[in-house]
Amino acid sequence: MKFYQETQTVWERLAAETRPIALYGMGDGADKILRVFEQYGIRASAVFASDGFARGNLFHGFRVGTLAEVTAQFGEDIVIVISFASQRPEVLALMYALEAHYDVVAPDVPVAGHELFDRAFVRQHADELHRAYDLMADAQSRTVFEQTVEYKLTGNIACLRACESDKAEAFTALLRPTPQERFVDLGAYNGDTIRELLDYTDGQFASITAFEPDRKNRKKLQKYIDDTLHGRATVVPAGAWSCDHTLYFAQRAGRNSAVSGAGEPVAVRSVDSVLAGAPCTFLKLDVEGVERDALYGARETIARCRPKLNLAAYHRSDDLFALPLAVHELCPSYRIYLRHHPYVPAWDTNLYAISP
Repeated sequence: MKFYQETQTVWERLAAETRPIALYGMGDGADKILRVFEQYGIRASAVFASDGFARGNLFHGFRVGTLAEVTAQFGEDIVIVISFASQRPEVLALMYALEAHYDVVAPDVPVAGHELFDRAFVRQHADELHRAYDLMADAQSRTVFEQTVEYKLTGNIACLRACESDKAEAFTALLRPTPQERFVDLGAYNGDTIRELLDYTDGQFASITAFEPDRKNRKKLQKYIDDTLHGRATVVPAGAWSCDHTLYFAQRAGRNSAVSGAGEPVAVRSVDSVLAGAPCTFLKLDVEGVERDALYGARETIARCRPKLNLAAYHRSDDLFALPLAVHELCPSYRIYLRHHPYVPAWDTNLYAISP
């Protein structure tokens, strides 16, 4: 696989564009995209939001209007840049409808870190990309890998549609949870993954250990555990890391709370330290960009227990290859799968590892 080294990237394409460029969406994603625009000398002409959210407020000096207002000013021969993330079916349907009528791209910008997945990045990491690709255990995983690389370079959301699958397939065909699971949830949020897991086990489990550093998230998590699981789970008030330590944490009271250079000091723990030799059969890691550190913090548990792994592989630009390589390093016998579940951009792209 050549990893599309000759492909024109979305940034190169937009830099050469002569038509008006309109950003669809505001917020952190749009902030990041506009910063890359500055690097490439790309000029935006307008910013719009969905009809219910367009209130005429200013965003980076642009009055945020509706698509109808943008096309009334510039005509319909425009380029639309999707600048936010969603997995909601009605929002995805709207994105796909825009794609059918306009020239639409959804540039990939990393959730964590600053490295862009561009042509230079691919050249720099070509060997790692090839080695990770060769670790994929089935045809669907190889398709997801190829299409994700192409999407990240081109911003073409058709690539994501071409490789997506429902999360139920991962649970029923790969993870196959049982009522005897000893589940360790890194980045437990409000208990959403615990609920998802228990849907496949008729609510049965052997043990649950849930890491959650954010206070507000942890309060919701504890309420769910108390109300639904009758307290039968252990909440670890810490982030996941390679060792026991203290880091600074951006408290955002949502899914995107993350290790930061500033913020509140928060305890972080390793899985090996917390479990202290206790068994683990299912390990989920969704920790906003520190998945590799958390993975290494579970190296003894992985060596001892060979748990099923459910690992977010989309926060950093190198996650697509760095995480499969790390899993293989820790346990060469794992069969490694990659799945992309419906989302724009390439969020909810997960690595699943199963021991034979």
